[in-house]
Amino acid sequence: MSISRQVDSGNALVIINIEGRFDFSEHRPFRDAYRDIAPGSVRFLVDLSRADYLDSSALGMLLLLREHAGTDAGRVTIRGCTEDVLRILRIANFDRLFILE
Repeated sequence: MSISRQVDSGNALVIINIEGRFDFSEHRPFRDAYRDIAPGSVRFLVDLSRADYLDSSALGMLLLLREHAGTDAGRVTIRGCTEDVLRILRIANFDRLFILE
């Protein structure tokens, strides 16, 4: 599992890339990817194109990111989901809280 981030200052965008399993073991690295960014100052893009699994703790981590980013639906975008991951996000009604690409 690997979590990395890229900051695009020109577009006020932080891209968080997740690879492999996205579960509780990644809580600290995921939080570290955004906690030094001023709340509400940028948009976030979570790239799950290389994630093959996520559990309920990952859903909770995404909600914490949303709270940090601001509760507008456009503040956090989740992209690159596999069909299985997308199904989980839709069952949890995350399509109402995030932009899913």
